[in-house]
Amino acid sequence: MKLNIQNTFTSELPADNNPENFTRQVENACYSLATPIKTKAPKLIHVNKEVAKKLGFSKEDLTTKDFEKLITGNSIYPNTEPYAMCYGGHQFGNWAGQLGDGRAINLFQVKTDKSYTLQLKGAGKTPYSRTADGLAVLRSSIREYLCAEAMYHLGVPTTRSLSLALSGDDVLRDILYNGNPAYEPGAIVCRVAESFIRFGNFQIFASRNDKTTLAALMNYTIRHHFPHLEENNKEDYAKLFQEIVDATVKMIVHWQRVGFVHGVMNTDNMSILGLTIDYGPYGWLDNYDPDWTPNTTDRQNRRYRYGQQPNIGLWNLYQLANTFYTLTEDAAPLETALNSYKTQFEEQNLQMMCAKIGIQTPNKQDYILIQSLETNLKLIETDMTIFFRLLSTANSIEDCLEAFYIPEQLKGEVLTEWQAWFDQYQTRLESEDISKEDRVLKMNAVNPKYVLRNYMSQLAIEAAEQKDYSLVEELYQVIQNPYDEQPEYQKWFAKRPDWAKKKVGCSMLSCSS
Repeated sequence: MKLNIQNTFTSELPADNNPENFTRQVENACYSLATPIKTKAPKLIHVNKEVAKKLGFSKEDLTTKDFEKLITGNSIYPNTEPYAMCYGGHQFGNWAGQLGDGRAINLFQVKTDKSYTLQLKGAGKTPYSRTADGLAVLRSSIREYLCAEAMYHLGVPTTRSLSLALSGDDVLRDILYNGNPAYEPGAIVCRVAESFIRFGNFQIFASRNDKTTLAALMNYTIRHHFPHLEENNKEDYAKLFQEIVDATVKMIVHWQRVGFVHGVMNTDNMSILGLTIDYGPYGWLDNYDPDWTPNTTDRQNRRYRYGQQPNIGLWNLYQLANTFYTLTEDAAPLETALNSYKTQFEEQNLQMMCAKIGIQTPNKQDYILIQSLETNLKLIETDMTIFFRLLSTANSIEDCLEAFYIPEQLKGEVLTEWQAWFDQYQTRLESEDISKEDRVLKMNAVNPKYVLRNYMSQLAIEAAEQKDYSLVEELYQVIQNPYDEQPEYQKWFAKRPDWAKKKVGCSMLSCSS
């Protein structure tokens, strides 16, 4: 293996002056060294050949023991030093202090068309692991590996997945935090991003009034990710914040488009590049329910529910703005950026929803049509993905019967409301200057036929725990072309089965991974 290593993060930013790997508070440093643990019997389950090629690995590399050892942390690439980043964050609305990479170890940066960081999740303890073991289980690793790729092919900004491997070690986990821990197969995911810098990377230094390290990180971010801006420039720091706002809006509009619920939108899980990051207790809407969240930890308050995600994005940006103010010392441009969030979201969300229903020239009157649609989708259990996919060729609500979990409930006032909406909808479509054939193509390009529903991942997990990885491969193939018909995978274009409605791993998930 010969990679073009370019470790700018560790060479240009201040390091923890203690090289030992034990849990502690780390001051005045952006990272600490952290060596992955040796595992008992590492075994590669799946590798993403597209991402591997992008990083500079050859086809031959992927079949070697050296590659397997590298992406499981059992060997270190020459002249590199793995590290864990220091950051803080607000968790469920409360400042949590220092958090950091407690279960993630960054291996190195590779320079090809861009610079990419390779990061192992589940490779052992770091100085930021607190009371945890730094490991991950097969269950959560399959979910992360597949979901990152599903999101990428859906067109959602995201980190990527390079590999999924067993560690050969058993890991003790209490999946629902109910006092019933059990051993599960350990696993390691190698994930890839242009940067894993989060809101919390900046927050930790502002919280400590460490302006020197904060400025160093700010300048590094500009130098490598926003090079059109100027370092050590307060006005350009504010411009950087505006670009983070813009990227966050774009990301969340995409989430809403495909029915994705992140589940744990803490500020330490928010990327400064607007990438979806940290796939933990996430979920996909089956029946359309804006109040749904898959995260059992959030069950009572539902802070991170689907319909609340846009507001939480703004709340998180307010916390980041407070951090930026530490250096800009001027609130006005930061407030301008924050105020632009709502305007941008409303405009982009209207365009997105209009695209989903086939309207090419949105106007403000379409808000009413969309609001009526969202109200109707909640009247009886309606599968979001199937409904919007069927809508492209539907002339009446009867053409969407497959989307209803109990079609017999489509009667009386419910039926009347839907018929009234379709009448308004058909009238609106008649004002559009586009053929039906072209409209169908455009609608099917934004309304996926296949999303990685929780029950699909759960089936793959249960098979993998029996050492059958064929479903992991099958789902990997399905999610690469989510907008195509793929008749060979038609069985996955289906509503959530009854058995999955209240099953752990399908409707109930926790941060236990």
